Amino acid sequence: MHYRPYRSALYIPGSKPRALEKARDLPVDVILFDLEDAVTPDAKIDARVTLTTALAGEDSYAPRMRVVRINGLDTAWGADDAKAISAMNCDAVLLPKVASPAHVDTFANLMPDTPLWAMMETPEGILNAASIAAHPQIAGLVMGTNDLAKDLTTRRRAALTTALQMSVLAARAAGVVVLDGVYNAFKDEDGLRAECQEGRDLGFDGKTLIHPAQVEIANAAFAPTQAELDLARRQIDAFAQAEAAGQGVAVVDGRIVENLHIQSARATLAKAAAIATLETS
Repeated sequence: MHYRPYRSALYIPGSKPRALEKARDLPVDVILFDLEDAVTPDAKIDARVTLTTALAGEDSYAPRMRVVRINGLDTAWGADDAKAISAMNCDAVLLPKVASPAHVDTFANLMPDTPLWAMMETPEGILNAASIAAHPQIAGLVMGTNDLAKDLTTRRRAALTTALQMSVLAARAAGVVVLDGVYNAFKDEDGLRAECQEGRDLGFDGKTLIHPAQVEIANAAFAPTQAELDLARRQIDAFAQAEAAGQGVAVVDGRIVENLHIQSARATLAKAAAIATLETS
């Protein structure tokens, strides 16, 4: 069983060579190289060239996952961004403001062999989350909570709960990655920690970040705890003993343990192993 960690996904402007260079040493699982929101209109063409150069080479930024967010096709830069992807050594492309599977198709036609991730940041996109996630070229969903909150005219994250849950459900049904939105107050460690824990409890694989200072908290929040690892091992051992005795269930800490719990326990251990491998690479 193989798992790739997605605990932390940091946005890096494609227009800033210094930030791109620093990102090579950050303990982040995913780098979201941004050509869209983080780049001003007058810098977008140069940013595309800068990022193409930074991503040159097979091992560039390894073992971190490399995802490039391009501009929309309704802008002056989107089509050229999509065409430039073939020259970039990236693992996936993040599409802005995805509203429907047909919207994904317009990008997929330009990048037919590239895994695509979808920004879930509009009401229409949320209502179509299941069909977007099921698109054959979609490999991940990313919450755009700032844009979504703007469109919903809300100031409270609690008002986004339905959208967050719908996106997690869609991702799980399709078997793709799903990442929570950013936490804007990057100096508020307690707030970030609480929101990461909430995202983990909702079922997200990790959190998108806007500052390197947020990486450590996100990595800890979305990794299995020592208590969870200990419980997983004890569940597996107890269930193996029960099976050897011809029984279909075991009891650990006064709770029934069935095969479905063992699947979760093995997934927990596999995730911890993948994280350990990534951190020692």
